[in-house]
Amino acid sequence: MVAQRLDGKLCAASVEEELHSRINACKSEGVVPHLAVVIVGDDPASHVYVNSKVKACQRLGIKSTHIELPASVAEDEVRATILKLNADETLHGILVQSPLPSHMDEEGLTDLIHPSKDVDGFHPENLGRLVQGRLDGMLPCTPSGVMRMLRWADIDLTGKSAVVLGRSRIVGMPQALLLGAKGADATVTVVHSRTADSKAVCAQADIVVAAIGRPEMVRGDWIKPGAIVVDVGINRVDDPTRERGWRLAGDVHPEVGEHASWLSPVPGGVGPMTIAMLMENTVRAAERSNQL
Repeated sequence: MVAQRLDGKLCAASVEEELHSRINACKSEGVVPHLAVVIVGDDPASHVYVNSKVKACQRLGIKSTHIELPASVAEDEVRATILKLNADETLHGILVQSPLPSHMDEEGLTDLIHPSKDVDGFHPENLGRLVQGRLDGMLPCTPSGVMRMLRWADIDLTGKSAVVLGRSRIVGMPQALLLGAKGADATVTVVHSRTADSKAVCAQADIVVAAIGRPEMVRGDWIKPGAIVVDVGINRVDDPTRERGWRLAGDVHPEVGEHASWLSPVPGGVGPMTIAMLMENTVRAAERSNQL
């Protein structure tokens, strides 16, 4: 068996195509969807991610504001920046790029973003709606991108057993909630660092979503033949055979492709979908704030 490719680039392109008409409808009413991205410090990976988001805004005609602050900045200044953005009625989405410097309270700063502008979907009000089974808030971009990609591939989740590897508030837990929500209707197990036998649990699953940040941990014998595997991980690993000395690897070993029926690649899988869903959240925020 050779797994079919869950192609995040193609799926993201279809999402962007759908967004064009909605963005044009906003503009016809004098509303330009507007996203502000705040980045603190000089983490190279963070700057790459932010540049990808800015480029997506440019492709779609979404206005973007890019605010860079030094790593040495006081937390109070970041707080003041967020509160100023909250008060800007021309701005629809606010994103504070993670990770923040260690001296800052990342969750506390995220909580300052007004829920209606929380395009990352991390505010307690938006996550709380998801816990209630409500999908009318801002959904976290990576988990909602996984769901969109599965729908794009016409994968029926109803009654399937799903395992989510990882329980972070950013990916793992909201992913489990979305898979188990009405309309998706999978039966979900969350595997984490205290799970007694992670391999055995995964080997029984119809769907595995790996979001643990450990390169190539999920091997072929973890996967039931014909299972659907979504690799959320993106890890930088040393590779002396590459000119740059490193490569990107997911949480899933390539050999899984010989066992699964569908497998998302790294890169080119979940990553493009995360950005596409950020764009969709920004457009949704613009529509809602102007009752369009």
